[in-house]
Amino acid sequence: MLTSLRRNGLLALASSALLLFALPASAANLTVFDWSGYEDPAFHPAYTAKHGDEPDFTYFGDEEEAFQKLRSGFKADLAHPCSQSVAKWRDAGLLEPLDTSKLANWNDVLPGIAAMKDLMTSSDGKAWFMPFEWGNSLMIYRTDTVKPEDIASLKAFADPKFKDRISIGDNVDDAYALASLAIGLKDWSKMTDAQFTQASAFLREVHKNVRLYWTENTDLSQAMASGEVDLAWGWNETATTLEKDGQPVATNANPAEGHSTWVCGYVKLKGSEAPAENAYDFLNAVSNPDIAAYLVDSWGYGHANAKGMAAVDPAILKAKGYADVGNFVANTLFQSPLPIALREKMIAEFEKIKAGY
Repeated sequence: MLTSLRRNGLLALASSALLLFALPASAANLTVFDWSGYEDPAFHPAYTAKHGDEPDFTYFGDEEEAFQKLRSGFKADLAHPCSQSVAKWRDAGLLEPLDTSKLANWNDVLPGIAAMKDLMTSSDGKAWFMPFEWGNSLMIYRTDTVKPEDIASLKAFADPKFKDRISIGDNVDDAYALASLAIGLKDWSKMTDAQFTQASAFLREVHKNVRLYWTENTDLSQAMASGEVDLAWGWNETATTLEKDGQPVATNANPAEGHSTWVCGYVKLKGSEAPAENAYDFLNAVSNPDIAAYLVDSWGYGHANAKGMAAVDPAILKAKGYADVGNFVANTLFQSPLPIALREKMIAEFEKIKAGY
């Protein structure tokens, strides 16, 4: 009897194993390596409707952390880097090309984003990056403690009057975008050694005033809501959520030196184990023009789909500063892909600056 039961059990296990291997490929769930918050189901309703379930999400705090984790063997199917990291990830062999014939909205990307050199496609014509959202790193301040005339320039971040009242992101790209603008440089891809030294010196002055290097939007939102921080270099999302909560917060999107515009999106990771169909369903869901209105109104970010942006309520676009997109990005530093050697130098120097060296 025992032998019979054992044999029947083994046969049952074997049958189960065969069943698992026989399941269609679509049963494997999609894993997305992303920034916290982007698991929001409102970003990909078409994917959920088709598959009956959400993708699996796992998170990173910044792109360098994500890069190192992927290089060490971490597995996922899609990831969400920003423009300045794509070439580095591609050249490190972490990505596989996208099949644009399976991307329903590939040809509807905003012209300004599509024209960014070495972003969506490389010189060999292969496609690597599907833009999703774009936004700004800009001045955010408490209106009850900061006078607009005191923040007419980005140099305010280094002003001793804001000692221990400043916050900037624990993010090398945003930090050097701020520093580049502060020294009068709009195209950071052409930064000279002298300008790098000048930008780094500015960040060292800012460091003297920093109360908090924020890593997530919630960190900065809480610090500003509590009054711990008066002036920040942050993203549209922070200002949007704080304003909706009734906090005395505003943005200065037009300091003398301008602001910074970044573009983020999705890449397909080499070694992806989920069915390709699932990955393209997700990419088509997030790039659907119907997502634009929610992204603009609730997060304060622009959508990469030109048709989607054109369909957003003009009143909402005006309230978020996107009424004239061309004018909005005229006085900006685009966080375009950087020479890898320059970005590595920025990463090393920023770590020294944060450590007080």
